Amino acid sequence: MAATEALIQEWLRLDRDEATRAEILRLVKQCNLMELSLVLNSRLTFGTAGLRARMGAGFSRLNSLTIIQTSQGLAQYLLEEGGTSASSAGVVIGYDARHNSKRFAELAAAAFIAKGIRVLWYEDIVHTPMVPFAVKQLRAAAGIMITASHNPKHDNGYKVYGSNACQINSPADVKISEAILKNLEPVTWDIKSNGQSQLLTPVLVRMRAKYLETVHRYLGAAPQDAAISLDFVYTPMHGVGLVPMEAMLKASDNHDRMVVVHEQAQPDAEFHTVIYPNPEEAGALDLAKATADRDNTRLILANDPDADRFAVAEKLDDGSWHQFTGDQVGVLLADYLIKIPGKPGDEWMLTTAVSSQMLSVLAEAQGIAVEETLTGFKWLGNRALELEDKGKKVHFAYEEALGYMFPDIIHDKDGIAAAVIFLRACKGWPSCSPWAKLQKLYEEYGYFHTINTYWRSPSLTVTSAVFDQVRRNGNPYPKVVGQRGVSRWRDLTMGYDSSTDDHIPELPVSKGSQMITCWLEKNSGTDEGIRFTIRASGTEPKIKIYLECRSHDSMSAETGAGQMLERIKLEWFNDPCLIMEKKP
Repeated sequence: MAATEALIQEWLRLDRDEATRAEILRLVKQCNLMELSLVLNSRLTFGTAGLRARMGAGFSRLNSLTIIQTSQGLAQYLLEEGGTSASSAGVVIGYDARHNSKRFAELAAAAFIAKGIRVLWYEDIVHTPMVPFAVKQLRAAAGIMITASHNPKHDNGYKVYGSNACQINSPADVKISEAILKNLEPVTWDIKSNGQSQLLTPVLVRMRAKYLETVHRYLGAAPQDAAISLDFVYTPMHGVGLVPMEAMLKASDNHDRMVVVHEQAQPDAEFHTVIYPNPEEAGALDLAKATADRDNTRLILANDPDADRFAVAEKLDDGSWHQFTGDQVGVLLADYLIKIPGKPGDEWMLTTAVSSQMLSVLAEAQGIAVEETLTGFKWLGNRALELEDKGKKVHFAYEEALGYMFPDIIHDKDGIAAAVIFLRACKGWPSCSPWAKLQKLYEEYGYFHTINTYWRSPSLTVTSAVFDQVRRNGNPYPKVVGQRGVSRWRDLTMGYDSSTDDHIPELPVSKGSQMITCWLEKNSGTDEGIRFTIRASGTEPKIKIYLECRSHDSMSAETGAGQMLERIKLEWFNDPCLIMEKKP
């Protein structure tokens, strides 16, 4: 109780936000020690993704005070690493349309200005890729985007990009976290003076124009049938995507007709038409489908609220809707980009260890090397830069969670660029819809059926026990799953890979995260092999599985994947406390 009382007094001493002060005082009046302890006894952890958390009062929530403290720590880190050059290079700051996003961005700007660091300021809401884009174009020291992407409405986030315009990676996150703890006393709460400061430079108009120019220059060599015009339904999912999407279509000077989902067109921090504003979630595209049905339109394009992810759905001949997986869109984009002329010789594409292997088969057949990284664009973006520094040309990268990167534009996922490039691709497939084109690719390269789902675990302790039990099924690893032999086993927690000479994995090892990948032998006559990865979520008590079966026909691939999932459930995930939340 004494410790909590001290934290209450410390919070009230530091916090000048009337809403969050009132929230803590209300809990004190109610003698709600459990809630007070929950929100005050721990601090938000700054990681490679920055911060993402529920908004509210307390050191463990995202609020005005924790935003100021984080910004002061980041400012100190930049000054220690870059000195006066960091001050003059400045920090790009953008924000989306979520609750408190603009205020958090203004408080961050004030903190940097107070430290003598120039702020390159977006004066209005932008989609997330505009921050790394500006970091790259303006050669800034860092970038900050206030967003929680497709999280529920109660959340917000603080996303950080380095001077290379990529998401930060270790050890930068550790150094920033240490700097935050040394800068907890707010230097300023004054946001009204931001606009009068000579250290604040508005960049919105200039960067929007440059972004449009860059994307359309990228599209310049892309083949298309100019006579083709497309009708499609578009939803920004209550987010920021409509303005840049309309600007892209206007600048392209074509005759495409975009029908916007009226109920989801304008920014709405409540996301009132969806439970989760994530195009991947069941039901998220229901309004888009209804709009398309009324308009007799067969193609749907969607972004998540901060427009860094991109989704596609198509109405098939039987009247049903097919929502493309991230892997399917990734393969379609890759195949199209491969056909663009004028590329240099040493060509690369990137994907992640949990995405489909079809990209490797397709690209390597065209003489393009493919490399896998760990999940997330902090890995994809930074690896692309490393390859480019060696003279390689990285054309494209994607991950299965609807993220697509075009390094000539930015080294991060971009849902708006992906949308306009996908539209151009549709025009490059004469008399062929996206679904029909995908079937042709399957016929040429084989059928790849993926199942991505997860089990909800009651605790991180149970999750660790599940992985420990899996490892005990063999020494040094299980040799069979069901009746299938294991051809390769990679454990990035224990640092083991059966395929390398020294059994050390090529991908980074992390003792603090659970991740196992298993390759199974071919089943003669039915499939060409199965690969699956199980990994523990870093933020929730979930165990995720990414399973893929490759075969010569769609039915065998689907059957093989489904049967193997059932076998894995039976052998590895038979604890009744594990609940499969998302059905494949």
